[in-house]
Amino acid sequence: MDATNKTVTVKRVNVRYLTVTAMLSAVAYILMFLDFSVPFMPSFIKMDLSELPALIGSFAMGPLCGVIICLAKNVLHLFITSTGGVGELSNFILGVAFVLPAGLLYKYKKTRMTALIGSIAGAVIMGAFSIVSNYFLVYPVYYNFMPQEAVLGAYQLIAPSMKSILQCLICFNMPFTFIKGMFSVVITFVTYKHISPILKGRQS
Repeated sequence: MDATNKTVTVKRVNVRYLTVTAMLSAVAYILMFLDFSVPFMPSFIKMDLSELPALIGSFAMGPLCGVIICLAKNVLHLFITSTGGVGELSNFILGVAFVLPAGLLYKYKKTRMTALIGSIAGAVIMGAFSIVSNYFLVYPVYYNFMPQEAVLGAYQLIAPSMKSILQCLICFNMPFTFIKGMFSVVITFVTYKHISPILKGRQS
């Protein structure tokens, strides 16, 4: 009888894990379309909160859930990609760099402080990785549609002192990506306590 009960419990957990992961992946995919321009950034750089569901999933269901959500939203986006998959690959790498440290630290010690430290660390890592991914993956694709001089010129309209794309990525994209991550962190900390019981099936 005990073995049967354990099997039923495991099946319920697996079904909930898959359901929550699929649901959050769908939300992340939708959020990819709700992007918007921000002041003091070139118009081709958009803000979106598609990493938010992945961060919530990492805390609620474990770090692997967050990674799967990052993968799923980008696989779905491949059907309408304009970058030949390069943009999606970069988005996946940055998303994992963000949610994986947060999820791993929270799994090790489930406290709000650990979650906060992990989230901030993830945002910092994502910001740093954005320099590499943009410089070597994303921007070389952009240059097929927009000359490198034009991309640099878009930054120079905001800050004339910019002399190279690398300098622009360090001064603009890295802090922008960090702030983008911190938006997700703030929203997660405001909402997580309320939605966590629902995601975990502990709703009263």
